[in-house]
Amino acid sequence: MYIRDKYTNMLIRPFNLEDYKIYYISKDKISQFWFIINQGINDMASLVGANFIWDAPEERSAEKQIEIITNAANNGANAMLIAALDPVKVSSAIQYAKSLGVKIIYLDTPAAEEGIITLATDDYSAGVTAGENMIIELAAAGLRQGTIGIVSDSIMSTNTRERVNGFRSVLAPNRNYRLLNTQFGPDTASALKIADSYIANNPDLVGIFGTNEDTTIGVGYAISKSSTTIVGIGFDFPPETQKLIENGSLKAVMVQNPYTMGYLGMAETIAALKGFETGPPYLNTGVSVRTRYTS
Repeated sequence: MYIRDKYTNMLIRPFNLEDYKIYYISKDKISQFWFIINQGINDMASLVGANFIWDAPEERSAEKQIEIITNAANNGANAMLIAALDPVKVSSAIQYAKSLGVKIIYLDTPAAEEGIITLATDDYSAGVTAGENMIIELAAAGLRQGTIGIVSDSIMSTNTRERVNGFRSVLAPNRNYRLLNTQFGPDTASALKIADSYIANNPDLVGIFGTNEDTTIGVGYAISKSSTTIVGIGFDFPPETQKLIENGSLKAVMVQNPYTMGYLGMAETIAALKGFETGPPYLNTGVSVRTRYTS
């Protein structure tokens, strides 16, 4: 169906969002974080009459995410909202998609390949806030010196690496505490084992920092089993984390805004498809701090 443009008198095909293939490609479909992003995307899509497909690796695998991105491009995708599992490895697939005209919007974690806009947390600043809260909670617990462990999800994750850097920037200058080497676990089970090992092998351990949802839950579970006083600080606020905050196993978590990432990410996607201005290349969606007193 065509309509006549009132300015040019030419027949044109009206812009119909239902005609466009939009993909949301997350790191997995396990963490609550990605479901909240999906809700934001869905709410905006429903508001404007767009459709989208959510696809992700069943388990975190850069190779599988590359396959998903490539298949979506070959299936006629017009736009993709992507959280890059491995920013370097997946870049070639994203570059290929761009060569076919696909609009790329990054959520949470950008790849090395340039996209139109990234909607994410300022991870370094969030790590600084986590470090500051560790200091506050250690003082409140009367833990004036000791060692602190860090459990992160992947050595290749740029966003969690920046959280670690921000956290270390606060704790490293403090001579009362010694930071242990960062350990990596991609899921809750492995994070729990790492945190258990920290506790068993460091009698002077006073704190553990988890850099994302899964590692935070693993850290909280480990502390809940421990007979010693250890301050747990982490990221994200699914129901499991809320319970760990309430029972004191975790003292504070940095809460991101995944709903905002998804909601505004879909809005930016539509603007890009329509050829409208999408604003600056990076949008900080912010964090807040939750404790048992603010949750």
